Amino acid sequence: MRQKVESNEETLSTDTCDNANVADKKIDKMAGRRKAEIQLQMHIESQEEWEDLLSKEGLNVIDVYQEWCGPCTGMVSNFKKIKNEMGDPLLKFCTAKADMIDSLDKYRGHCEPCFLFYAGGCLVAVVRGANSPKILRTITEQLKQEHKCLDGGSERKEIKDPFIAQLESKEKETEKEEEEEEEGRPPSKGVQSQEGVKEVTVALIKPDAVEAGKVDQILEDIKAAGIEILKHEERKLTEDEVRQFYSHLQDQDFFEDLVKFMTSGPSHVLALTKGKTGENIIDEFRDLIGPTDVEEAKTQKPESLRAKHGQQTFMNALHGSSSADMATRELAFFFPDFVAPHVDGKAPKLQRTLALVRPEAFRLHKDEIISKIRESGFKVAMQKEMQLTKEMAEEFYKEHTGQEYFDQLVTNMSSGPVLALGLAREDAIEGWRSMLGPKEVDKAKEEAPESLRAKFAVDDAINSLHGSDSEDTAKKELDFFFPMEQTVAVIKPDAEGTKDEIIDRIHEAGFKIAARKETKLTKEIAEEFYADHKDKDYYNDLVEHMTSGPTYLMVLSREGAVDGWRSLIGPTDPTQAKEVSPDSIRATYGKSILENAVHGSSDPEHAKKTIKTIFGDLKFTPDGTALETIDEEAEKDEEDKPVSDSTKDAEESSPEVKSQQLEEQRAKEEETRQETPKEETKEEEKTDEQPSTEEKTEEQPSTEQKTDEQPSTEKQEEAPKEEKTEESKTEEKPSEETEQKTEESTAQGEEKKEETQSEEKAPDTQTTEESKEEEKKEETKPEGVFEGGF
Repeated sequence: MRQKVESNEETLSTDTCDNANVADKKIDKMAGRRKAEIQLQMHIESQEEWEDLLSKEGLNVIDVYQEWCGPCTGMVSNFKKIKNEMGDPLLKFCTAKADMIDSLDKYRGHCEPCFLFYAGGCLVAVVRGANSPKILRTITEQLKQEHKCLDGGSERKEIKDPFIAQLESKEKETEKEEEEEEEGRPPSKGVQSQEGVKEVTVALIKPDAVEAGKVDQILEDIKAAGIEILKHEERKLTEDEVRQFYSHLQDQDFFEDLVKFMTSGPSHVLALTKGKTGENIIDEFRDLIGPTDVEEAKTQKPESLRAKHGQQTFMNALHGSSSADMATRELAFFFPDFVAPHVDGKAPKLQRTLALVRPEAFRLHKDEIISKIRESGFKVAMQKEMQLTKEMAEEFYKEHTGQEYFDQLVTNMSSGPVLALGLAREDAIEGWRSMLGPKEVDKAKEEAPESLRAKFAVDDAINSLHGSDSEDTAKKELDFFFPMEQTVAVIKPDAEGTKDEIIDRIHEAGFKIAARKETKLTKEIAEEFYADHKDKDYYNDLVEHMTSGPTYLMVLSREGAVDGWRSLIGPTDPTQAKEVSPDSIRATYGKSILENAVHGSSDPEHAKKTIKTIFGDLKFTPDGTALETIDEEAEKDEEDKPVSDSTKDAEESSPEVKSQQLEEQRAKEEETRQETPKEETKEEEKTDEQPSTEEKTEEQPSTEQKTDEQPSTEKQEEAPKEEKTEESKTEEKPSEETEQKTEESTAQGEEKKEETQSEEKAPDTQTTEESKEEEKKEETKPEGVFEGGF
């Protein structure tokens, strides 16, 4: 019995040891797994560790995060796979907590999710968003490039994170404005007032609502609430994306079911805002969709979207950002390149550059290239398709004359139509050249396979696209393809209250207001202005509307002004404008097809005709300035200045130039009197006992008496002479005295000529009389008629 018990105890002891060994092995295995994870990603949490990391050789893929959201766990499995497949010791994965690292302070609030690629201490690439294919592609490209650098076959190209560069630029402008405000100075020219950007929220229409066919109804409900849809994409989320997006719920019991549900079918992702500022859009949208729990939504908010379209628990039809921080994170997740619109459309100052698509690429890839340009945030401000002659191509590329490739380049550029684009963005020049990639096609394919020159290469000798390399070059090249042009812009009566805002938009778009005037159009003028629309049903309503209040008329100058202005104002129908061009003037200020805020010339010929009708024969300098500026605002300023009676009389009687001519004429007459021959002077001295000149005029038949049959203009000259005796009794205006003196001197000159028996009239007198005739004609001009008139 004792032996049996001992035997059982021995067996139990052995089993216990075996179990302990198994447990130890499991612990060791788990520890090994943790160690492997630690080796996969280094965790950087201080400035010292950051500096140490950058000092080491290799390509570091760094997931920058903040404590409130944590690192991107959804990418860890992808990183493991990449590391195992590549097995390259130069490739290292890291996480870096921006809260603790001074060098990453700019990323605080802007790092969800964000991957920085550092090689040899230099930033060489940035990927925003958990975009697995793009991250893998960037790793492959940069790792290959790093090997070349270490082998001495290439050099690293350090970049600056475009997003952070934009933030720094805005901070500098804001600081400059604050300094100017403190010093009591107005903002300096070219500095845009930073009103901030619109508040934006993210919405998800979940798979259950998509499958039930509720998408269109939900979109209508959103729009009916006055909410603007800035971005809208349909996409099926991957498991990694769902786990990353809902990482804040990973400790919940339903998390795995949520992941399964959200990957069961396509979702619709929306970026939303409201009104001029987007203020409170996050709370307003969450109020629109209702409580998270569907049953609670049906009880408390039966009209909410979740109450109408949701099913149960997390299958509640919609998601909306819960806070501003979450909205920022979710925007970066789904739309990494999204830039929120500025308040009131007041965007920062844009830079312009020329983009050229050469003939063969234009023929084969035009639409794809333009799509890529728009996706990158560029605005196509000007666009022109044209066939260059050999001479034009030589002129455009004259700086390359003498290069071995010059003849081939000229032949290529004149072989077919090219597409010239005027691109606008804050960093247009550098941004476009970055998209283009290296000039040499082989180099572009090898070093930047995603660049436009690599993707759309047609000829290995000549690349397919061109971009300006500096602001000066951009201006010259834009002038070459888009010479200075004028167009007519009209702010209609319905937009009178927003005139200043529209003018701000005009200046921001690079237009120069060469001439302007504000008036209330008569029916006749409005009918002539819209003569091309005479056969339209709405013609009478249009004329009536245009005569209902003040109209602001402008001549705008800019390269490609006609197309540029029409692009800025958008489609005629404001409803259509809001859909296809939401930032356009008509989308912002228009109310209906009739009351659509603004008007623009349809083509250059129409613009020239309208300018002549409204402003007369204006001439313009090469920079678009009108030689004879018509600017009623400046005229009003002049009218406000106090003027003397004589000045008023002069302004009423003749133009400024003719007044100057009269002054010169009087000076000549004075010189004539002083230079009279001595004999004539002696004769005058002998006539002391004879009647004076004035008396002689009355007694002898003078020139005036002989001109009874001549025009009454000369007869009228006698009246001031007869009134001269009353000068001591009556105080006359200075202008009347000047006229009398001029007429007296003219009469004296005529009498002297009579004494010398001259049969011709004095040329000076004739000039004076002709000037007065012109003055009277000017005085008889009807008022209220446009210069160049109607």
